[in-house]
Amino acid sequence: MTATTFAIEVEGLRKNYGRVVAVDRVDLTVPAGSVFGLIGPNGAGKTTLVKILLGVAWPTGGQVRVLGSRPADPVVRRRIGYLPERLQLPAALTAVAFLRSVGRLKGLARRALDDQVPRLLTLVGLEERAWARRTGTFSKGMVQRTGLAAALIGEPELLVLDEPTDGIDPLGRAHMRELLRAAGQRGATIFLNSHLLNETERLCDHVAILDRGRLRLSGPLDVVRAERAFRVRFATASDLDQRALDCGFDVDEEARGRGLSESFSFAGSEAADLSAALQRALAAGLVVREVLPKLKDLETVLEESVGAGDAP
Repeated sequence: MTATTFAIEVEGLRKNYGRVVAVDRVDLTVPAGSVFGLIGPNGAGKTTLVKILLGVAWPTGGQVRVLGSRPADPVVRRRIGYLPERLQLPAALTAVAFLRSVGRLKGLARRALDDQVPRLLTLVGLEERAWARRTGTFSKGMVQRTGLAAALIGEPELLVLDEPTDGIDPLGRAHMRELLRAAGQRGATIFLNSHLLNETERLCDHVAILDRGRLRLSGPLDVVRAERAFRVRFATASDLDQRALDCGFDVDEEARGRGLSESFSFAGSEAADLSAALQRALAAGLVVREVLPKLKDLETVLEESVGAGDAP
């Protein structure tokens, strides 16, 4: 797989359950090596889409390619790591036995399992004293850690994670983010389905919004969040507000409400227009401290996208 290929390619995808349309003509590409977040309200069709990508559910129409082949291809399945939502582990198995069984299904040799199983259980933060316990006695957080270790076994090219931090405390979430970043750094593609928008925003570089089975928005995170405006901070100066207003800037009340004093906004996304305004400010004796594109949070992006879907 080259750096220019897609890990997931979906074209005209449809999935009906009787008269209910769960996925409606979705076109989606997930760049290889990206950390891709799928978000949307409950009942949007996200879980159905994930099942189709894994070959668990069959589409009613359209085309799906995962790692260059059909999702049901056994060779492809061995190259995928999956953590389902509401994971249920075999209660009678220990964490070690469960991981070894997953590794055998992926075709890993015994020597590889001897190395990977303890390393991954340590990596995900499952205490060693719990390794030999039956998973039926595990807390939800312990189940999630074990499930993530199982998803990582065999160093899969694609990780599909459905609510991976569910039941994990805030420190554990930060640790999981680091694990997933490390997987991304070795070249894995990560496809994340989560309702935790802050987690998605911190981790992902691409996002897609699904609503009532339809794709409302998809693209790089910085593009999706862009507000077509810039935030500019100047050094403290006499009559700062009036001088900045005269140069074409507006007081940024939202930023100042968060303690970012001397903050202004510049409407528009054209770099040439911003440059001209900054030149006027410099000529007026103002000192520029910071220039950044204004970004919406994912909650706002989601609300706008779902709202746009209601428009006639």
